[in-house]
Amino acid sequence: MDVSVLDKHGDFVSGLTLKDFQVMDNGAPQPIIHFRPVEAPAQVLVLIETSPAVYLIHNQHLVAAYALLDGLAADDEVAVVTYDQSPRAVMGFTADKSALLSALGSMQYTIGMGDLNLYDSISTVLDWIAPAPGKRALVLLTTGLDSSPPSRWDALVRKLRGSDVVIFSVGLGGALRGEQERKSKGKKNPGNPGADESGEAKAAAAAASASGFERADGALRSLATITGGRAYFPEREADFVPAYREVATSLRHQYVLGIAPAHDGQFHPLSVGVLDQKGQAAPASGKKAEYRVFAREGYLAPGP
Repeated sequence: MDVSVLDKHGDFVSGLTLKDFQVMDNGAPQPIIHFRPVEAPAQVLVLIETSPAVYLIHNQHLVAAYALLDGLAADDEVAVVTYDQSPRAVMGFTADKSALLSALGSMQYTIGMGDLNLYDSISTVLDWIAPAPGKRALVLLTTGLDSSPPSRWDALVRKLRGSDVVIFSVGLGGALRGEQERKSKGKKNPGNPGADESGEAKAAAAAASASGFERADGALRSLATITGGRAYFPEREADFVPAYREVATSLRHQYVLGIAPAHDGQFHPLSVGVLDQKGQAAPASGKKAEYRVFAREGYLAPGP
């Protein structure tokens, strides 16, 4: 599993060795049989929502998305895919960052109301990321809204637990979320220059209720937790750049740990800790926490 360790300031902690880590499977410590620090090329698929609501704010996050490309290594390969009802490939995997910039600037957005199938789109693009040595990641630029039945979420979770792809979720629509909160409290909108650009866009924003965004936030956090990634919720345009830079840093600097899997066909919850000088797991939360450790929440074991 891919593991990222950050210090109190959010910087990657380098120089750790096998003896610095502890892996627990269902609360029981497991021998680490594979360890290596990785600064190898990554295969990154960027999945971008192109709904009418996102069109209102697309300049904010796409300009900042250049920070993601700038932060990646020269040999990292990136693909761009858009989605609303289904995913559409804009550009296949390439290390040509200038071609990727052109692809980001030429995306087409949906006009009018329609379904948003985030969960099925993620499931589809997971099949487009070829199994290969090295790091594989999915970066979601999305509101997190999904109009499919709950069964589609359950199917996606099962698939992710059998995959080693790490998901970084960037929640779009911070301004729209704030607008919905003000409306729910009966307050007037103090001013959003783009909010009145079109009737269709306004209808799309209205459809995204505060409760819908709350569920979406939970889903984006869960996707990151399941796979060992991270979820970000930028509220202002300036918040996107540091988020994308942290994603790029996480993709470039990781540790890979391996344990012998069970063979019982069951899901096994895992936890990864960094040990202190006394060989005890360092606090992972609270004021005394020295490190933040990001790793997938578990794995689906093969059958007997």
